[in-house]
Amino acid sequence: MGKCVPMSFSNSPTPNFAQALAIARQAKGLTQEQLSSGRTYISALERGLKQPTVAKVAELAESLGIHPVTLFALAFMSSLGDSRQLVAQLTQELEWLHQRFSGR
Repeated sequence: MGKCVPMSFSNSPTPNFAQALAIARQAKGLTQEQLSSGRTYISALERGLKQPTVAKVAELAESLGIHPVTLFALAFMSSLGDSRQLVAQLTQELEWLHQRFSGR
């Protein structure tokens, strides 16, 4: 495999966790009340008023029955149509990092 240089975050879209959470929740057919964190907190997240910790993202993902990385990936996708490109980039970057640091 050729040399992989991870993508610069300056070229990536602005993350939109609020929208990602709402999309995932609605796709699963859940109300804000049905998520483990309570309607008020979920509402604040979905309106972008609060930002969750990584631990909270893991908890929300578990409640949604999806992997936490799925929520993060959805937050960084500029449209639902570019998922293959994002997965390919993530795979390339993870393989590069693994090769570079697997000897440590």
